Amino acid sequence: MARALRIQFPNAFYHLTCRGVEQWSIYESDQDRRQFLSLLERSLTGYQVVLHAYVLMTNHFHLLVQTPKANCAEFMRHFNISYTGWYNWRHKRSGNLYQGRYKAFLVDADSYLLEVSRYLHLNCIRVRSLASQGYQERWNYALSYGWSSLPGYVQAVKKVQYVSYDLILSMAGGYRGYREFVRDGLRRGIESPFSKIQHRLILGDKDFIVRVKHYLKRGSVRDQPAYRELVVNTLEPAQIFSILTRHMRVNQEALKQRRDHGLIRGMAAELLHRYCDLSQSQIGIILGGIDYGAVHLLRRRVRERMEKDTVVRKQYLAIEKEVSDACSDACRM
Repeated sequence: MARALRIQFPNAFYHLTCRGVEQWSIYESDQDRRQFLSLLERSLTGYQVVLHAYVLMTNHFHLLVQTPKANCAEFMRHFNISYTGWYNWRHKRSGNLYQGRYKAFLVDADSYLLEVSRYLHLNCIRVRSLASQGYQERWNYALSYGWSSLPGYVQAVKKVQYVSYDLILSMAGGYRGYREFVRDGLRRGIESPFSKIQHRLILGDKDFIVRVKHYLKRGSVRDQPAYRELVVNTLEPAQIFSILTRHMRVNQEALKQRRDHGLIRGMAAELLHRYCDLSQSQIGIILGGIDYGAVHLLRRRVRERMEKDTVVRKQYLAIEKEVSDACSDACRM
């Protein structure tokens, strides 16, 4: 099964969630919940991650975080291992606590941070036992729920030191503004903001997606559907060749000659792999009918050459910048 695509960059915001294996409980007592929050605080400090909101449910949790160091994956790996290890020790069990990997949704803070925080804070009332309760009863329950950051967003005296409240409060107009914002969502039954998710993992508008693509680590277009959706139809191979041949002053047809222009053919292979929806086998066909292994070798050699030769590296970076700019322009269309 394909691993979920991860996109990381400095100061990115994420909604993170993780569910117990086979939907089993991940907390047996309040002591477990307190230890969960203690280990969370320790991980936040160690990885310099900012926590804006959280809620702990019976068999899953939600976190709204910001990663100044672009290290969401490292933070979550450490935190999940820490709590799983403690929980297994405490309850004399072994094996996985969580069902697969955590889910990480990249959030456009300017457009959706408030909506996501409201959705997260109202999660505790989306349970079957409260379905028949009235609006006021459910609001009172949310305020009294002991395992959520909502109380600190309503009253300053209920703040905890490991949650950063200022950004969301400033966007909502302070404590009273946030309180009314959440109450209004509860009253009107606002739908989940995650119904607007794009490319399986991004909550943001078109311009945000364009910016995010610059931080996308190139992966397998065959193995990662979300990656394929993000890169598909960005650039055609002809556009890559047009930019490359102009910079390097070589005829495109000459690049198909296997014995000539090895360096430029390597650049072409690398750029086609990075900026087109093509497998290495498909790139091989474009480059004159070479096989998958030959394409891989071309790419490896050009990367090695760039590490040793600053002139070649500058040439490649200049070409890649123009290709990247063309890719961004194509995404805006």
